[in-house]
Amino acid sequence: MKYVSGPYFEPDFDPLLYRFGTPGVVVDNETREDCTLVKVDSVNRDGVLLEMVQLLTDLDLMGRKLTDPSLPEFIQRALVPCQRPGGNGPSPRFTTCLGNVVGPGGPDVSDCAALEFTVHDRPGLLSSITQVLADNGCHVASGQAWTHSGRAAGVLYVTTAGGGAAAEAAAPAPSRWEHIEGLVDAVMGAREKLTGERHWVSMSAPVEGRVHTERRLHQLMHDDRDYESGPAATPVDEEHFSMGDKAATTARLARRVETRVSIESWEERGYAVVKMTSRDRPKLLFDTVCALTDMHYVVFHATVGSQGPLAIQEYYIRHKDGRTVDSNAERQKVSRCLVAAVERRASHGAKVEVRAADRSGLLSDFTRMLREHGLSLLRVELKRRKDEAVGTFYLVTDAGGEVRAEALHAVRARVGKVGISFEVAKDAPGWPPVRKTSVPAPPAEAAPAVATPAAPPAAEGQERPRSSLGSLLWSHLGKLSNNFGYIKS
Repeated sequence: MKYVSGPYFEPDFDPLLYRFGTPGVVVDNETREDCTLVKVDSVNRDGVLLEMVQLLTDLDLMGRKLTDPSLPEFIQRALVPCQRPGGNGPSPRFTTCLGNVVGPGGPDVSDCAALEFTVHDRPGLLSSITQVLADNGCHVASGQAWTHSGRAAGVLYVTTAGGGAAAEAAAPAPSRWEHIEGLVDAVMGAREKLTGERHWVSMSAPVEGRVHTERRLHQLMHDDRDYESGPAATPVDEEHFSMGDKAATTARLARRVETRVSIESWEERGYAVVKMTSRDRPKLLFDTVCALTDMHYVVFHATVGSQGPLAIQEYYIRHKDGRTVDSNAERQKVSRCLVAAVERRASHGAKVEVRAADRSGLLSDFTRMLREHGLSLLRVELKRRKDEAVGTFYLVTDAGGEVRAEALHAVRARVGKVGISFEVAKDAPGWPPVRKTSVPAPPAEAAPAVATPAAPPAAEGQERPRSSLGSLLWSHLGKLSNNFGYIKS
């Protein structure tokens, strides 16, 4: 995984293209053997970094090169509405290699009501919620649920149709939304009143342009303060930012790569420099950029690299009002929030993939069977593909332990009798990539340049951030401009 952002001069770049806002998308399969370079030149506007990362994340790229000739046009039209037919025409759609139909905001759920919740995690939680929906004639068309630090958050997209592509998706009337929201709230509240735990439920009408589901989950868990639990973030090991063989060897030998964060002030330039190390995985960059964006930080430059299982990220940030991360308390909060954003999607438990003909009550029936076999859910992702419902579930025992093979065999046998395919999943093909990506070191005779244009010497007693991944990578590229701009993420 490798990502570079920031203003720099491209030799073949036409400044008039940028000046008038016409975007350029180049998909380059020739420069590197192990990956595709996607270059996007676009108007600098609020949220553009997150939009680009989110769009590429939704494409199910699977660690392989991009060969679909329609991709450049799709990316261009998705990022810039004026490129759509009629100026502001319908959002473009794209079918990924896994059969998912996505657009700028992810899968289209504009015909569904949305049930959102945050609550203390417990066994049988999703089973209880979906039973309420099924009892009131509601069908869960798609959605996701996450758990982290003892808390759970979910976004379920609901219709009153019985499921399947032929059925007309009809959302409940507004009065029914309020009624169903009240019933779900009562189910959650019955236990929360006994334990003193907090919970929150909301059901909203169908609407165009919803917030991306996974970004919304990050927002829900952040608002629920899941980042407050646990110890303070561990500082990064600075040696890893050299991306040398020692760092790679250390990461490979580690049984688990801990998520670490350090935040330094670069007062000379007015930045906070955020450095992160964690286990590399799909959607890591998306999760990090989501957290920074929703905390209202502007990303001026960013670099990301990977070596074996280790991912290294570096961001130069400020608040939208120009302030940096001023206090130790703020640095601690930002560090905790970034660690939480990475760990929410951590893959623990037995991963199973489920398929069945889409029908009303399917999710309620399946989660009830899991509950009756003493299994709990850590993370859930539900999709609808034509007449088929597809789900990915991460399972543990009700006590939080590892699920035994015997239990999985028993569940498979039972759900198979009602037409549900249940398979223990392996890692996605192509991940991690067969070829590692690495950051080239600068020539031995040349000293590494800092990751910025030339700057006056630091004032006496003022420490400049140490050499980093960004300085090595940007030194190698040698394409930075003489003036800092920023990507408004």
